[in-house]
Amino acid sequence: MIEGLLCKKIGMTRIFIEGAEVPVTAIQASDCHVTQKKVKEKDGYDAVQLGLSTKKEKATPKAMQGHFKKAGTPPLRHLAEFGGDSLDEYKAGQKIEPSAVFKAGDIVDVRGVSKGKGFMGVMRRHNFSGGAESHGSMFNRAPGSIGSSSYPSRVFKGMRMGGHMGDAPVTVQNLKIVGVKDDVLLVKGAVPGAVGAIVMVKKASKKK
Repeated sequence: MIEGLLCKKIGMTRIFIEGAEVPVTAIQASDCHVTQKKVKEKDGYDAVQLGLSTKKEKATPKAMQGHFKKAGTPPLRHLAEFGGDSLDEYKAGQKIEPSAVFKAGDIVDVRGVSKGKGFMGVMRRHNFSGGAESHGSMFNRAPGSIGSSSYPSRVFKGMRMGGHMGDAPVTVQNLKIVGVKDDVLLVKGAVPGAVGAIVMVKKASKKK
């Protein structure tokens, strides 16, 4: 069985399980099509390529138009590959239902692109403590020294400084699926990305 799906984040809500309030993220997993099947003899590994979110044919490059026509699917905006065991049951053009891959109680990893937060200073971006806030202090939220003087006379790579924060790939591990309703997965807790973002939901690689 395939180990994951491409999905769209709908938003957060809450459900009640045995009288307890549980915060969940609703993830829509409909319209996920198989666009290509890769086999070890030809491609060097076994995997299934999935596509999500249709787009106009005129906005699709000619090479990709041929790719989708060969698979028998409409042009799709997002593509990703997933491995798994016993992939013989999957064929190009097939639509995959989330209930066929996940069930309530499964532990999954969710990968997405975090929300962009713009330019942030070192206190917000790297949790620096900052300087004294007493009267006359000129060192409040500044980063401080960033390098040596005479040697090596440069700033080392990787120095923690202010800069763009967020808008980066993030994986949240070991989240529990508490429900599967129609084409929607209810995942306990928060997942990366804004509402409407595309996320990859996979079987947990480091299950607790």
